[in-house]
Amino acid sequence: MKTLQSRATFRQAFTLIEVVISAALMALIIVSAYLCLNAAVSSQKLIEPRATVFQNARVAMALMAADLRCACPLSKDYPFLGMHRMIGTVEADNLDFATHNYTPRRPREGDYCQVSLYLDKDRESGQFVLYRRRNPAIALDPLSGGTREEIARGLLGLRFDYYDGFDWYESWGEVDRRSKAQNSRRERYNLEGMPQAVRITLWFDSNPRTRPGDSPGTVAASQSTEQPATEPPLVFQTVARLNLATALQNASGSGSDTNGPSGPPGTSGGIIQ
Repeated sequence: MKTLQSRATFRQAFTLIEVVISAALMALIIVSAYLCLNAAVSSQKLIEPRATVFQNARVAMALMAADLRCACPLSKDYPFLGMHRMIGTVEADNLDFATHNYTPRRPREGDYCQVSLYLDKDRESGQFVLYRRRNPAIALDPLSGGTREEIARGLLGLRFDYYDGFDWYESWGEVDRRSKAQNSRRERYNLEGMPQAVRITLWFDSNPRTRPGDSPGTVAASQSTEQPATEPPLVFQTVARLNLATALQNASGSGSDTNGPSGPPGTSGGIIQ
């Protein structure tokens, strides 16, 4: 009887080989799960900043294009001002105009609003921020006043190009008359007034390191420990047609220039590879 019971107990237990095989399989499953989880976390860290950049660029271009489509003269002295400028090695163009793309928020306000679009450097984070100044009042100085709002941050450049019906220019309003007269293919080149379209180009950091809530010391420490970025910036570009300006120009010169192009080339927006 004892011999039979010991044999039955021996048959129900695991052998050393079975225990080793089970442990090896369990370790293999755990390592595979860890590798899959690590790959998912790495992909999330890589995709999330770029998704944020895409969203910021889409919103910024939509806001600027909407204002430009309803653009109107800023004042008698400054109908439309576009200045090409540099901040160090970064392109940081400045644009001043008026628009009817505004919803009145206070009494005695209309849909007329003075707008400035410009790039400036944030002192705390060191990033370049795209700002929009809006002044719904008809001020004596159309280039100041109102309130500014942040549109996007983490930019590496901002550029505006202006289309007069035949040529593209890097500035508008305060340009060298002789230079524009020599370079323009139009008999009556446009030295003032409003352009027909504006081409917007935005450069964003493809791997932004600064996150909301980080202090300047934390950001500086993280940047010093990380390797320098080798990835090229993400470039976004679109063309906004000034509908009101084009309508006025077509109404005033409908019989004088009938062979000109109907619209600016390259009116689609997106990413430039």
